[in-house]
Amino acid sequence: MNSLTKIFSYLVLMSFLLLATSQTRAAMTIEITQGVSGALPIAVVPFGMAPNVLLPQDVSAIVQADLIRSGRFKSVSEKDFITQPHEGHEVNFRDWRLLDVPYLLIGKVSSREAGYFDIQFQLFDVFKSEQMEGVILRNVTEDRLRGAAHQISDLVYEVLTGEKGAFSTRIMYVVAEPKPGNRDLYSLQVSDIDGYGPQKILTSSEPIMSPSWAPNGEWVAYVSYESNGSSAIFVQEVATGQRRMVSNHQGINGAPAWSPDGKQLALTLSKGTNPDIYILDLASNKLQRITKNYAIDTEPSWAPDGKSIVFTSDRGGNPHIYQYHLSDKSIKRVTFEGRYNARASFSPDGKLLTFIHRPNKKFNVAVMEMATGAVQILSDGRLDESPSFSPNGSMIIYATEDRYSGVLAAVSVDGSVKQRLAMQEGDIREPAWAPFNN
Repeated sequence: MNSLTKIFSYLVLMSFLLLATSQTRAAMTIEITQGVSGALPIAVVPFGMAPNVLLPQDVSAIVQADLIRSGRFKSVSEKDFITQPHEGHEVNFRDWRLLDVPYLLIGKVSSREAGYFDIQFQLFDVFKSEQMEGVILRNVTEDRLRGAAHQISDLVYEVLTGEKGAFSTRIMYVVAEPKPGNRDLYSLQVSDIDGYGPQKILTSSEPIMSPSWAPNGEWVAYVSYESNGSSAIFVQEVATGQRRMVSNHQGINGAPAWSPDGKQLALTLSKGTNPDIYILDLASNKLQRITKNYAIDTEPSWAPDGKSIVFTSDRGGNPHIYQYHLSDKSIKRVTFEGRYNARASFSPDGKLLTFIHRPNKKFNVAVMEMATGAVQILSDGRLDESPSFSPNGSMIIYATEDRYSGVLAAVSVDGSVKQRLAMQEGDIREPAWAPFNN
């Protein structure tokens, strides 16, 4: 077995092993394993309720959990509250200055029609005694209460940090569920970023791999082995389940990645020979081969400007990241540190590249500044994989292992905030963070 075949065999074997022998539950627990030193205190007062209102979701608690989970904020205990205002005219800023809390979030929920709610919130700068934000979300239905809470979190986060919040976005991941006496059942699931509301958008008795979001967040692409155990690439609309197979060539059909305009897929095809990178036009089904090398070329990912594609290749003797420029068809090596760099993707602004880096015996998430080539290792697991940027570029979600079970984790791009997002049972791999909702 040559080195190229070994790499691919290793990647395929790892995917199969990591997807096996576990169970899954709908709930996900989130543990902040490292937060920003000096996180900002914020008081989130439980939202007031009109006498005729009973909510199935605690909106203010969801907002508080979102903000704390970002690692940028820490909450003030409710038992320390001197008062609990729900409207601006009820706020006595002196009460909050006594608690030395700089920011205060209050709100209330009312209903003018059964099943529809108005949610009003106000954010205050306590020490300036002034309102920073105030919004009313009208006619929110019961099934949209969590979404409305995440929307409030996004607005508060943006006001206080200057960065657009990503609490309203979604994540996608692969889950394996063992069936006693039967083959494992694989599913592709989409959920809120806090793990709530998981939806199985595909189930299969064969492995599902390499899920990828379209730029509009409405379609996904993935690899499925449901066609007699052979790999094939599908694109699927999330809302309807409508899908079509777009690649089932002989050999490997792998690693689909959407172009920034959503019209093309970069993918890996072997077509019975050596794996190379191709571009598939989804409207015409026309294939364009962009690499032709004795090495294994795989795991393509587009630059945000659509002008280049990064991919993994061992053409230099070990797996490293290379960049193909579509304008002149030139290829240059991007990574040089370590003996293993793979699975690269760009930050939304194109300034950073994240990938799996092996500095020693561990496989860790790293980021590299494209301008300087400086590499920073962000994770500390033994076998981390599949890093994916949040749409605001502030966090990276990835898969890791905990007691031989697959879990998800997230780390800020500067390494200062770390979280573990683990199903209490189950083996979840290959996360992909969705783009902002349109």
